[in-house]
Amino acid sequence: MRPGRLRTAAEDPPGRVPHPVLDRLELIRFLPVFRSITAHHGAMAYLLGINALCASEAAAVRIEDYTDVLRGHRVLHLVGKGNKPATMPLTVPVLRVLEACRGTRTTGPLILRSLSGEPVDRRDVYRMVQRIAKTAKVRRHISPHSLRHAAITNALDAGVPLRDAQILARHADPRTTEHYDRARGNLDRHGVHLFTAYVAGV
Repeated sequence: MRPGRLRTAAEDPPGRVPHPVLDRLELIRFLPVFRSITAHHGAMAYLLGINALCASEAAAVRIEDYTDVLRGHRVLHLVGKGNKPATMPLTVPVLRVLEACRGTRTTGPLILRSLSGEPVDRRDVYRMVQRIAKTAKVRRHISPHSLRHAAITNALDAGVPLRDAQILARHADPRTTEHYDRARGNLDRHGVHLFTAYVAGV
């Protein structure tokens, strides 16, 4: 493959199964079902499906990790792949769900197992996502990474610039984020339109 050229689906390694991606309507259905399960399921759904966390990152979130305010935003501090620290803002809908999950607790792991009250691990995250998918009537096999993938893909579909989507995903290389852009060949979205309007004073 030539340097700089993106891998196509046909060039993926044999046997690799792509993660199913929730479209916008499926994601909208997926997120609020915690009301019929638990707030802990809701917190998991929002951290994966809105903030694009990995399963291990979501399981590791502690209440103390999102108490800071930075430039007027409540923020979540986390440590991602390669032990790289990251800070991301929490939007109001996400914060509401996290606060419902927290309850009256002030410290400790945020998301707990329903029966034992013990912190969740990666296997618990997988089971929680499966239960939410069943409740949301999403018939396909959905994994925690499917939700992270959906967050990045739907952000790009919503018009979030590639650089900002890269920051959301915490990808080191923008070419990784480009793989998530289903409309990267859409000429209506080409940057020349916005730039022309800018220099023309329109």
